[in-house]
Amino acid sequence: MPGAAKIIVTMPAYNAAKTLLKTFEEIPKGLISEIILVDDCSADETVALGSTLDIKVIRHPHNVGYGGNQKTCYLEALRDGADIVIMLHPDYQYDPKKIPEMVAPILSGEADIVLGSRLLSGGALKGGMPMYKYIANRFLTTCQNFVLGTNLSEFHTGYRAYSRKFLETVPFLRNSLAFVFDGEILCQAVFFDFRIAEIPVETRYFPEASSINFLNSIKYGLSILATLAKFSLAKYRLATSKLFRT
Repeated sequence: MPGAAKIIVTMPAYNAAKTLLKTFEEIPKGLISEIILVDDCSADETVALGSTLDIKVIRHPHNVGYGGNQKTCYLEALRDGADIVIMLHPDYQYDPKKIPEMVAPILSGEADIVLGSRLLSGGALKGGMPMYKYIANRFLTTCQNFVLGTNLSEFHTGYRAYSRKFLETVPFLRNSLAFVFDGEILCQAVFFDFRIAEIPVETRYFPEASSINFLNSIKYGLSILATLAKFSLAKYRLATSKLFRT
C-alpha cells in the first residue's frame, strides 16, 4: 500500500466560495489521487467555483448538517477506491500542505487515524481561537481522555485522515447528522481498538473561516458528554447503543 496508496481528499463544504480556491491551490496534487467536495446546499457560489477546478463536486439538494456531509464524503471516497481518506475543511482554517504528514503514520502502518492537533504546538490561541472555545476544548478533551483511556491533546480538530479499513469497520452511518459526529467517530475508534496518532498543525481564525456559534458550541459540548455516557454503558455492557454495534 505505501507505494501505490490511493489518497483522496474530501472537503465538506458550506458557503466556502471565498476560501475554496486558496485551500485547493495548496493541496499537494502529486500525492493526491482525487479531491471530492460535498456541498451541503450552500447559498453562495461554492458549487460554481468548485466546478471550474479539478474537483469532483457533489451537491446536497437540501442541507443535512455537518455530520451528514461527512457521511457523503466518506461513502463517495470509499466508492472511488480510497485507501486513505482525508477530511480537509475548504475554509482555509487548516494548512493543506500538512497532508503528507497526515498520511505518513497510516502509510507506515503505525496508525489507522491521524488527527491534526491545534494544541500540540500551541498554535490554537496564536491562530486566533477564541478563549471560550479553547477552554471548552481543553475541558472536553480532558473528559474524553479520562473516559476513553486515551492521552490525546485534542479531540475536536476538523483535520483528519482515516484508513479505508477503519471507515469500512466502524458504523459511522449511524452517527449524528450534527457536529457531534466528530466525537462519535473517535469514540468508535477507541471502542473498536483502532490506533489514533496526532501531528501538530496550525490554525487560522478569520471572518471567512467556518466556526460554530456559542449556542451550537453548548449543544455540541453536551452531546459529547452524552456520547461518552453511551460509550461507558456499552463498554461495561450495561446498555447497548447503535453507535457501538457492527
